Amino acid sequence: MAQEVSEYLSQNPRVALWVEALRCDGETDKHWRYRREFLLRNAGDLAPTGGVASSNTDEAADAKSGTCSRQLQQLISFSMAWANHVFLGCRYPQKVMDKILSMAEGIKVTDAPIHTTRDELVAKKG
Repeated sequence: MAQEVSEYLSQNPRVALWVEALRCDGETDKHWRYRREFLLRNAGDLAPTGGVASSNTDEAADAKSGTCSRQLQQLISFSMAWANHVFLGCRYPQKVMDKILSMAEGIKVTDAPIHTTRDELVAKKG
């Protein structure tokens, strides 16, 4: 899938600029590769369409400046929650977990760490 995402972005420079603006400072390449896929799979009408990228990067600036839509902010939040769950082992309320896992269907993370939850540790001792 990584190859497909790279190919798609090379053919859609406006989308590439837009999604790159959503990358967090300090986010590793590995985490970003998967979170970017999550964002692109779920962006729908939020991502720019058509045309060649111009020097005007208003969409990218809007994404960073906080003037982006509520839907985009929600998508970014879901993508971060999903990445935190996959890579850091974070857990969220069941409703959130159900939502982010359904949004991530089809994303194959090949090298995610395996986390043991507190509940699993307590169960082993019992």
